[in-house]
Amino acid sequence: MCNRTDYCNMYSINNMDMKSDVLVIGAGIVGLAHALAFAQRGKNVTVVDRDSRAVGASVRNFGMVWPIGQPAGKLLNRALISRQIWADIANETQIFNDSVGSICLAYEEDELALLQEFYELHQNSGYKLEWVSPDNLKEYSKAAKSEGFLGGLFSATELIVDPREALAKIPQYLNDKYGVEFLWNRPIQKVESGKAWSADFCFEAEHILVCTGADFEVLYPEVYSKNSITKCKLQMMRTLPQSNDWRLGPAISGGLTLLHYQAFQECKSLLPLKERVQKQMPDYVKYGIHVMASQNGLGEIIIGDSHEYAQTHDPFNREHINEKILSYFHKMVEPVEARISEHWQGIYAKMTDGATEFVYHPEAGVTIVNGLGGAGMTLSFGLAEETVSEVLEQKEPIII
Repeated sequence: MCNRTDYCNMYSINNMDMKSDVLVIGAGIVGLAHALAFAQRGKNVTVVDRDSRAVGASVRNFGMVWPIGQPAGKLLNRALISRQIWADIANETQIFNDSVGSICLAYEEDELALLQEFYELHQNSGYKLEWVSPDNLKEYSKAAKSEGFLGGLFSATELIVDPREALAKIPQYLNDKYGVEFLWNRPIQKVESGKAWSADFCFEAEHILVCTGADFEVLYPEVYSKNSITKCKLQMMRTLPQSNDWRLGPAISGGLTLLHYQAFQECKSLLPLKERVQKQMPDYVKYGIHVMASQNGLGEIIIGDSHEYAQTHDPFNREHINEKILSYFHKMVEPVEARISEHWQGIYAKMTDGATEFVYHPEAGVTIVNGLGGAGMTLSFGLAEETVSEVLEQKEPIII
């Protein structure tokens, strides 16, 4: 039996090898972000993916670039860099992008207290925040329900894209502008320093990026098994297009979202909210439900989501989870065209030790980038700027 080097040499003899400065494995948003960052620094880049197009978590999300969910400091700055890169790409490619911001709505006193605390803490932290009162709610969001509304927080930093459109068009953009080559339907079976193999190709590259998301059983499984990473299953849905050009406006979230994002964890007001939700809404806690909504360029409203954590997930969606999501949605939003056209589930890799990503060198010239959780759309471009700069400076990326 031949070893890896013999295997590669065999294909080299048959002219089935490829060489580039950088090989990126995975054409989801993390892989595309790193391909862009390398290409902008003058590197020859090849991206390979096991499928004929991106079909994973990168296209199964709200399309929200969501800086408001990131804590002030390094992660917020990373998110804001990502947002700017998203805006630049969107303008060049003409993909749908809507800089509508977001609004978080309080209908309970503990939700109101937390939003007020966050607003007071962070008016000068890099967020672009405005306080929303019952008197001026409709100036910010015609879609938000007035009945029972106590107050809210508008953030100007959020950007909405359509992930299906974006992930389909960015590869062509990278190819046209930077010469990035994409090879689809090409599962990579082995990787070692400087080389990677599919069934019929040997790839050689100075730098290899492994950006395979929730598919972490094939390449370097021993690395993942020694680290705190799991898989999160979420349930989401999409309505039919709204009629008469009706627009949702800012992306909408409610009190449950305050429990989910790291930005709000420092607030002392979080504990009373958490205790009430645990007591009054235990199923929402059990299934990790928090409710958000955004609208794409087709007029469809994307609504979600739930969060269940395991290494292996039941492939079947639970309708009672969708019902709970929709019930909460209707408490926040005025009547809309709410007939659902599509339901789906997404699976993404998530760190369980509090880390916001997993960046690791298993061997020279190979970098694994994974574990961004549900913040891939928000953080990938900014993270890629950091990681690629550190790789090219021959520094090991920091594991946060």
